[in-house]
Amino acid sequence: MTTLHDFTVSTIDGKEQSLRDFAGKAVLVVNVASRCGLTPHYTGLQALYERYSARGFAVLGFPCNDFGAQEPGTEAEIQQFCSAKYNVRFPMFTKLHVKGPKQAPLFAFLSTQASAPDGAGDISWNFAKFVVDGSGKLVARFAPTTAPDAPELVAAVERALP
Repeated sequence: MTTLHDFTVSTIDGKEQSLRDFAGKAVLVVNVASRCGLTPHYTGLQALYERYSARGFAVLGFPCNDFGAQEPGTEAEIQQFCSAKYNVRFPMFTKLHVKGPKQAPLFAFLSTQASAPDGAGDISWNFAKFVVDGSGKLVARFAPTTAPDAPELVAAVERALP
């Protein structure tokens, strides 16, 4: 069975990273964008990361330019923006596609998994949120408009914690 831990991705500074490095941790995978109406979700994502990181939790941000060209920058520009404007300290990765013919394998996997409350299927916009448990299994998926501090998202993260 395929899990999150079977994928290798590139960090925002160009280093290869196996997602197996997150085995045993609860993870929130999010496709992010800097020029989106939902960009302020970075604040809540960082707060969630700070609240639970000591308990074995990570947020993984994947910049994406698939929706309305809302992430046009380079990796360096994205990293600078996230750091300066939102003080993002959770892991960020290189820009990728989350839909269409160039869809990244990680997001092809995540979007086909049965999940609730937002079921399997194409990602509809920036800031879709996927909660993954320590074994690498998707345990919940939330619509882009779900705030990072929404009770149902926080509860899913807490259930996924080791």
